[in-house]
Amino acid sequence: MHRIQAFFRKYRTIFETLFLLVILAGGCLWKYQEFQLQRTQQELAEKILRFHVLANSDSRTDQALKLKVRDAVGAFMQPKLSAVTDREQCSRIVRNHLRQIEAVAERTLRQEGYTYPVSARIGTVDFPQKTYGNYTFPAGDYEALNLMIGSGKGRNWWCVMYPNMCFHGAVYEVVDEDAKKSLKKVLSEDAYDAVLKSGKYRVRFKYLDFLNRWLK
Repeated sequence: MHRIQAFFRKYRTIFETLFLLVILAGGCLWKYQEFQLQRTQQELAEKILRFHVLANSDSRTDQALKLKVRDAVGAFMQPKLSAVTDREQCSRIVRNHLRQIEAVAERTLRQEGYTYPVSARIGTVDFPQKTYGNYTFPAGDYEALNLMIGSGKGRNWWCVMYPNMCFHGAVYEVVDEDAKKSLKKVLSEDAYDAVLKSGKYRVRFKYLDFLNRWLK
């Protein structure tokens, strides 16, 4: 026992130094990955347009209405966006049809027996981290078509309107191969890979939380 204690006393400084180096390396990795996600988010924000539908409430009826409105607006906008080549063109077309989008949504609600007001606008929305199919989009500000039904206090639905990951004959819940190719085409290779891997980064961040707290 005394020999063990003497051994640790003798090499204590070495052990402490190694421990600090491990902590510092982990902290640097955490900061680097955080920087990479921020850079990815900035590129995404410059390249994509999101579609965001907010339900009136979380009731089963209002959530079902949200999906009916989503499908109706998707069917209305799909042919108008089929030939767009960049986000600016997509945004311009959507802006030119905001009143028609509201009319389509309100007509859909009336057909179901509801008279909720609908508001459609394009603007910057602060999104939390969201996963769509195999892709995880970092939290941050994104330009989006924001469609609010009634009070807009219910759970929302979203997808990527440009590049087209929403409308392929119908509104899909699963990202198909054409949608994947569309996203890959507009992003850099690093950004595309990061969107696929960002969920894994989040797990790593949790694993390194204790390092982050220690470094603060």
